[in-house]
Amino acid sequence: MSGKVDKKNQKILESLQSDVSLSIEELAESVSLSRNACWRRIRALENDGYILRKVALLNPDLLGLPLVALVQIRTNQHEQGWLEKFRQAVNEMPEVVTAWRMSGDLDYMLRIRVNSVAGYDAFYQRLIKRVPMNDVSASFVLEELKDTTELPLDQA
Repeated sequence: MSGKVDKKNQKILESLQSDVSLSIEELAESVSLSRNACWRRIRALENDGYILRKVALLNPDLLGLPLVALVQIRTNQHEQGWLEKFRQAVNEMPEVVTAWRMSGDLDYMLRIRVNSVAGYDAFYQRLIKRVPMNDVSASFVLEELKDTTELPLDQA
């Protein structure tokens, strides 16, 4: 790790990735710092951009969004105007939880959350009305073996 991320900061980040609801006292104790020293380190990590935001992870099954689809997109349009239109579309469609521009055979890949295959089809119909694409295909996740937001800080 580079910059201000020494072993104490790494431990703070690992703890926060695992459970951001820890009190400052619990966190400080777990990393062997005083409350104030721990709080100052967290503030510095936030100010330096290591901590982007703090969120609650929701249960998609309980919220009626059990289906994950990985949508592979190929296009023969690579001009900036098309990309901006595509970027706007994926940012305005709440089903899209992740969007990547890819190297290799695919141009873009989306990870979406929907309630059903019919929900995917409704998403697909809205997407292709907004942005012309050469080829769109989807794979549906049958079983989630691992899904984490935690970064492997010991490798950085």
